[in-house]
Amino acid sequence: MAGEIKVISGSAHPELARDICKHLGIELCRSRVVRFSNENMLVQIEENVREADVFVIQPSCPPVSDGIVELLITIDALKHASARRITAVLPYFPYARSDKKDRPRISITARLMADLLQTAGANRVLTMDLHSPQVQGFFRIPADQLMAAPIICDYLRESRELDNHVLVAGDVGESKEVGHYANRLNLPIAIVDKRRDGDDENARATNLIGDVEGKVALLIDDEIASGGTLMEACRFVLERGALSVEAAVVHPVLSGHAVERIERSPLRSLVVTDTLPLPPHKRIDKIEVRSVAKLLASAIRAIHDGSSVSRLFR
Repeated sequence: MAGEIKVISGSAHPELARDICKHLGIELCRSRVVRFSNENMLVQIEENVREADVFVIQPSCPPVSDGIVELLITIDALKHASARRITAVLPYFPYARSDKKDRPRISITARLMADLLQTAGANRVLTMDLHSPQVQGFFRIPADQLMAAPIICDYLRESRELDNHVLVAGDVGESKEVGHYANRLNLPIAIVDKRRDGDDENARATNLIGDVEGKVALLIDDEIASGGTLMEACRFVLERGALSVEAAVVHPVLSGHAVERIERSPLRSLVVTDTLPLPPHKRIDKIEVRSVAKLLASAIRAIHDGSSVSRLFR
């Protein structure tokens, strides 16, 4: 059995790390990151972690490359400080969309991220809502994937009447994940058939499978980046007779002009989680944030105790 639990926060999302520690009833492990003028960095663990069960919290957010390197250096520092077990906790996994070789001479970068984590010295990985389930199979160490669907569904039931809602998948690939929400909420599903050309993040909706006429369309997706896909789906279902549109998304990447797009759009509300930090300028009235800290804390406790993590999937 590993020693005491130690939770270390990278620079990416210290607020989430502190919330996780509150649920665990422990203090955040002291560490510091020094960035030098030559853009090198130094990570120092400022307390004893010998024989400890250490969990490093570091979701992938801007600056993405700096965050990845900081995580790898932190894991290496912990390994050489004689931590008994090191778990990389990545609520939002880096390069999760790069999961297949869909054009010549490219890297399957999600697999590369898995290799780097293992090489650095991670013994285990804990993540949430991977864009593609196969990314979990890139690891040769234990990798647990938690789902935010229970948290989001509970909030939707508590915060609004769902009698006239229909769940909408933004594309065919997302329809299986939307099924998890449909089973929990007992709601029908519609699917937007979209086509994407090139790497410009602009997707074009071409057809709708299912019926949204006279209903509140609730768009479900695993992440929102630039917002192009969500805005196109929003426009499309309104043209097909939806009364109004809401959305629920796990990872609020919100890159580029996404927040301005949401603010100007007919989208009534957007429910997200705090797997990624949401700075004050992105916290507009339309965006409702639900915390995943308690779920992650429960998973950390289960991993430490050797009890079932799969019960949290339910």
